[in-house]
Amino acid sequence: MQFQVRGWGARQWIAFATIGFGSLFLVIGLIMAGVSASFLSDAQRARGTVVALEWRDDHSSASRKHRANNQPVAYPVVEFTPADGTRQTFRNSTGSNPPSYEEGERVEVLYRADSPGDARINGFASLWLLPLIFSGIGVLFAGIGTTVALWRRGRS
Repeated sequence: MQFQVRGWGARQWIAFATIGFGSLFLVIGLIMAGVSASFLSDAQRARGTVVALEWRDDHSSASRKHRANNQPVAYPVVEFTPADGTRQTFRNSTGSNPPSYEEGERVEVLYRADSPGDARINGFASLWLLPLIFSGIGVLFAGIGTTVALWRRGRS
């Protein structure tokens, strides 16, 4: 099967759709960055300890097809004591293989004073990796679409 786009109008729509897709991802990335920045501005800090690594295997077939290896991912389970003195435990939302943290490792924990269960490890991946990925994809696609639209416009 061969897909061929004919005419300037169809190419223009594809360029604008690419710009729209990229802009959507960029907006999502910027919103996620704003959520992380808001969390940081209100967050309390505490020392925590990685008490376990929770290994998870992603069983979705779509995800397995795209991952280079089908190995499980380690999510650090962290224990800390917030200012109110009640011991809290949480599983970090970001995992990796090989693990980024080891059992017994001391980490800085960021948490909301009104909700100590809403906690994260103070690290780049926990706070900024997803906003960076979404924003990067957005800039890439919006840039490609804009370049194609401007190139097509210059040729006509």
